[in-house]
Amino acid sequence: MAVVLVVNSGSSSFKYQLIEIDGEEVLASGLVERIGEERGRAEHVTAGGTTETTAEIRDHTAGFGVMLEAFAAHGPSLEEHPPTAVGHRVVHGGARFFEATVITPLVEINIDELAVLAPLHNPGALQGIRAARAAFESIPHVAVFDTAFHQSMPPEAYTYALDRETADKHRIRRYGFHGTSHKFVSEAAAAHLERPLTGLKQIVFHLGNGASVTAIDGGRSVETSMGFTPLEGLVMGTRTGDLDPAILLHLQRRAQLSTDEIDDLLNKKSGLVGLAGANDMRDLTSRAEAGDDRAQLAIDVYTHRLRAYAGAYLAQLGGADVVSFTAGIGENVAHIRASALRGLEFAGVRVDPDRNSSVRRGAITRISTDDSRVAVLVVPTDEEVEIARQTLAVASARVP
Repeated sequence: MAVVLVVNSGSSSFKYQLIEIDGEEVLASGLVERIGEERGRAEHVTAGGTTETTAEIRDHTAGFGVMLEAFAAHGPSLEEHPPTAVGHRVVHGGARFFEATVITPLVEINIDELAVLAPLHNPGALQGIRAARAAFESIPHVAVFDTAFHQSMPPEAYTYALDRETADKHRIRRYGFHGTSHKFVSEAAAAHLERPLTGLKQIVFHLGNGASVTAIDGGRSVETSMGFTPLEGLVMGTRTGDLDPAILLHLQRRAQLSTDEIDDLLNKKSGLVGLAGANDMRDLTSRAEAGDDRAQLAIDVYTHRLRAYAGAYLAQLGGADVVSFTAGIGENVAHIRASALRGLEFAGVRVDPDRNSSVRRGAITRISTDDSRVAVLVVPTDEEVEIARQTLAVASARVP
C-alpha cells in the first residue's frame, strides 16, 4: 500500500495530508500555524475526529515535531502507514522545472534562487522542505511546482513584448500558476467523458479567491491567464487581474504611491474587495439581489472578464470539446458559470439551467444540454491528490 505525505508550507504555517494512493483516500490531514509566535496552533483531523493543541512553535522543524506527535497520539500510526515519499507544493519553478522533481541540495538552491519571483511563497516552501527532510530522512522528497504544467506553452504565448535584453536579464516571461489544479481537472474531465486526453481541446476555469483559466490541447497547457506573477488575468478576490501598466506610473507620479503601496493595492485591496468591499461571492450575490449596485457591478466586471477569456481561448484552440469549472466559486456558484459562457452558443456551448442549478457537491457533473457540441462540466479539484500522484510517480521511477 503506497502512502504519500503531502505538505504545503508557508512562512508561518503548513498544511499536510497523508494519502493512501491506491484508493486516493485521505487517512489524516492537519494544519500547523502561527509558527514563530508565542502561541502556535495545530489541528489534526482523522476519521475519528479533530484534535487541537496550542503551544509555542518556534520554527518549521518544531512544527513537524508537533505533527509527528499528533500522528503518534491520534493516528493513524506512521509505523503502520509509513510514507513512501513526501510531496511538497512549491509555487514557482521558473523555467527550470517542467515536471515534479526529486529534491536534492541543488534543487533546494534553485528554489531559493527562484524566491525572487515568488517572495511570498518559495521561502516558506523551502523552510518546510528542510524541516520535512530532517523529519523523514530515509525517503525521497519531491517538489511539485505550480508553474510546471504551463512549461508546455509555446514561446508566442509566454513571451512579453518587452525589450529582450531586459526580459532575459530579469527572467521576465509568463509562467502561469494553479498548474496542479488545471492538470488534475483536465485529466478528470477526460476520464469522466471516457475520451482520450490527447484528443481533447479543453478550457478549465479555476475560480477561487485566486482565479485563472487555461487552454489545454491534448493534455498540454498552451495558454493561461496568470503570467509573470499570479496577478495577471482574471478579476480575483483581492487582485486586479489585467490592468493597463501605465496606471502604475500614473499612481506613482500623481498619487505619489510607493512601490510597496502599489503592490499592496493591486494584490490585497483590489478585485472584488476593491469594487464592492467583499470577496465572498455568496455575500456579493445576496447584496446584488437586494439591489446593491456596487455588488452587481463587481459581479458584472468579474463575469465580463471570464467571457473575454473564454472567447479568446476558443479562438486559440480553434474551438473546444470541454469547458470545466472548478474551485470554490467555479464549483458552487451557478450564476457565475452561466454568465461566464453566455453568448457563446455560436461556438457550440449550451448550458442547461436546470442541470447548472442542481450540481452534486463533490461529484463531476455535466451542466451542458444534450445537444451542446461542447461538454460543460463542474469538476471538483484536488490538488493534494495530484501532488501525491506526481510524487509517487517520480519517487517510484527513482527506485532501481
